[in-house]
Amino acid sequence: MPENQEKLLSTFTPYEMKKDEEYMNEAQREHFTQILNNWKQQLMEEVDRTVHHMQNEAENYADPSDRATQEEEFSLELRTRDRERKLIKKIEKTLELIEKDDYGYCDACGIEIGIRRLEARPTATLCIDCKTLAELKEKTTGL
Repeated sequence: MPENQEKLLSTFTPYEMKKDEEYMNEAQREHFTQILNNWKQQLMEEVDRTVHHMQNEAENYADPSDRATQEEEFSLELRTRDRERKLIKKIEKTLELIEKDDYGYCDACGIEIGIRRLEARPTATLCIDCKTLAELKEKTTGL
């Protein structure tokens, strides 16, 4: 699990369902909106830190080894930020699903994904059974 997601999961209170509570009601949608917005904010702060770090730490080292080390460090940071940029887009798409009351249901079979699974992976679009099946299919076909 990515470090940012681990940090996110440690900063929210799990949703307590009430008896006979309707799935993906207003309170649940608000719960996930808050989780997703907090996660997005953390990712955006990381982007800002990277930009500042790269601006402040960029030096033209005379030693080729030092220069190569710095370039590799910056390259790794940029790849990480690129993954996070894609994750931010996925979070934004998920927030749109919440607004449209289309959040929390499996794209493949239509059943409820489940509160705990969504808390573990707020951008999940497949229930655990369909995700497992997709992973098995990917493993056996290589696609």
